[in-house]
Amino acid sequence: MPTPPLILLLSGSLRAGSSNETVLRTAQAVAPSWVGTVLYDGLADLPHFNPDDDTDPLPPPVARLRAAISEAAGVLICTPEYAGTLPGSFKNLLDWTVGGTEICDKPVAWVNAAAPGRGEGAEATLRTVLGYTGADIVESACARIQLAPQLIGADGLIADPGVREQLSQVLGLLVGPHGRTSEPDEADQV
Repeated sequence: MPTPPLILLLSGSLRAGSSNETVLRTAQAVAPSWVGTVLYDGLADLPHFNPDDDTDPLPPPVARLRAAISEAAGVLICTPEYAGTLPGSFKNLLDWTVGGTEICDKPVAWVNAAAPGRGEGAEATLRTVLGYTGADIVESACARIQLAPQLIGADGLIADPGVREQLSQVLGLLVGPHGRTSEPDEADQV
């Protein structure tokens, strides 16, 4: 049986209990059976980006980030917007990807969980920076979800069935050929 494609989940928030991490943990819980996921947890460990340090050997946290991206079939981002753009810590993470080739041509999408009328600045910045990295933005997998506190269950995951289905579809669209959102059939596994 083939190994399922792995999606790297990147939260742009350092805040404990962030809604962005809630979205990604929920995506992990509702991933189609034919998709694997891993939640990256090293955002706080990354040093400030310095082009002088973007050489071999890379700082260990940067090497770990790049290895995680390299091993993934796709990347799903959920980040807050601070002051009309990306949080500095997440922009720093993205800066560390510019000098490598791991994200080049890799399918990437984001889920925006910001309140209505918010989050467009973060999306615009993501689009710009990912353009510099050569990432393959999968527009059909980029989504906006409504996340209200009452939608989060006692387990800390989003309980709303519509949002859960939307997140499952995002993962399928991100790595599925031709936007497939269901398990591949035997003919696809040749």
